[in-house]
Amino acid sequence: MKLITAVVKPHRLDEVKTALRELGVHGLTVTEASGYGRQRGHTEVYRGAEYRVDLVPKVRIEAVVEDADADAAVDAVVRAARTGKIGDGKVWIVPIETVVRVRTGERGPDAL
Repeated sequence: MKLITAVVKPHRLDEVKTALRELGVHGLTVTEASGYGRQRGHTEVYRGAEYRVDLVPKVRIEAVVEDADADAAVDAVVRAARTGKIGDGKVWIVPIETVVRVRTGERGPDAL
């Protein structure tokens, strides 16, 4: 099993959820996040004063998938999240040793 983690622009969340659902991903976790990458934030003007926004709003999406489905899930997230502009985000994969469904105690792939 693999943990797919994606950090993307908030307005792309619905597209990413739809893409994962179409692949058969049954569950995911979404967390509001903020940070920056190469763009290092941006400047804004408010009431004539310019100020720097260091941390850009993002969403962090996490989903556990079978090993065989990991590459397809990453490809789906990348297609859904891509705008072609700086700050589109990142996706990474981490191996998972085991998963346990709390309600039933099921372990491994049955717990997905």
